[in-house]
Formats: sequence, C-alpha cells, structure tokens
Amino acid sequence: MEIKYVSLIRVSTVSQGESGLGLEAQLKAINEFIDGKGEVIREFVEVESGGAKNRKVLEEAIAFCKKHKATLVVARLDRLSRRVTLISQLLESGIEFVAVDNPHANKFTIHILAAVSEYEREAIKIRTKKALQAAKDRGVKLGTYGKVLAKKNKENANAFAESMKPIIDKVIAAGAETHRAIADELNRMKVKPFRGDKWHRSSAGNLLKRLATI
Repeated sequence: MEIKYVSLIRVSTVSQGESGLGLEAQLKAINEFIDGKGEVIREFVEVESGGAKNRKVLEEAIAFCKKHKATLVVARLDRLSRRVTLISQLLESGIEFVAVDNPHANKFTIHILAAVSEYEREAIKIRTKKALQAAKDRGVKLGTYGKVLAKKNKENANAFAESMKPIIDKVIAAGAETHRAIADELNRMKVKPFRGDKWHRSSAGNLLKRLATI
C-alpha cells in the first residue's frame, strides 16, 4: 500500500539567500525521497520565518494530515521550524512526519536537533544586536530609515522577492494577468506578503517591480 504524503515547503524572508534552499530545491529533494514510496496528495507552501510563533500554514498541514491519515514530509528539519515548542506540538499531534535530510531520526533525536536549531537562531539575533550597537557607537544613525537597517530591509525584501518568484510564475502561468488577479490568487493560497497579512493590488505590483530589478 502506497504511503500518502503531504509536503510542506517553506522559505524564510531572511534565510532564503543564506541557505540556498529555495522552493524548487526543496521540492526536488522531497520528490526524490518519495519516488516509489507513495504519492503527494497535497502540497503546502509557506513563506514564513522558522522562528515565527504562529504558523497557520503548518497548522493547516497538520490538520490535513490528521484528516487523511497522511505523512507530513519536509526537505529539512529546519524547514519545519526553529522552535522546540512547535516541534513538540507536531510530535504530540500524533501524525507521522519525516525530514528528508534525516529520515531515520526518532522523536528524541528530532527534539535535540530542534533545540540546537533554536539555539543557533537566538545566537544570530544576539550577534545582529551587537553589530547594530557597534555601528551606533561608530556614529551610524540607526532606526527604520537608518543606513544599517535600511540596507538590511532592502536585502530582506529582495530575498523575499526571490523566494516568491516560483510561486508568482505558477500564478501567472495559471492565468492571473493583472496585479489584482495575482493578489487574489496569493490570498487564496494563503501566502503571506512581506508586510501585513493580506495581498493587495499595489503589493503585488511592487513585488513584480522588485523582481524585475534583481
């Protein structure tokens, strides 16, 4: 009997450029792992930080797996979450899940790996805070429009745009020809925008403009 799989593909607005593990690479890894073992009955795409506390797409994927008695599959454990609490929630949900990069990991191993990942995330935050303080000490003006944060905001926006390109290509290929149509489809897919909770015609247009410049 073939196993029913539900794939979860996540890209982060920050880590997309750092990890090099984009949507297509994750999908390729998952398909190669599943080949001959079963079939993917549903694919969830999430554009969200792995450290986020509220992961609606992840929750929907878990609920779908429960309903259809399917196995949740991710390309890498850190694509699932960088929070131990969320990993614990997943383990306690009762569903089966597997990370392609470590398919034989047991529940204890997964807890340890998640704890290490969370530690690394907190360490990055501390280093970033120290770097900003050092820049401030050198006289660099900080704030939303300061030199350091303005540059970081641009980098994050570009990384987000790059992570969205495969999704936008699919949406346009499916027939969405206007900014409004693209925004409506992204909202239907429950893909979160770079800022805010909902796509609008203007945000879809801005995304396309950014993609044309990077």
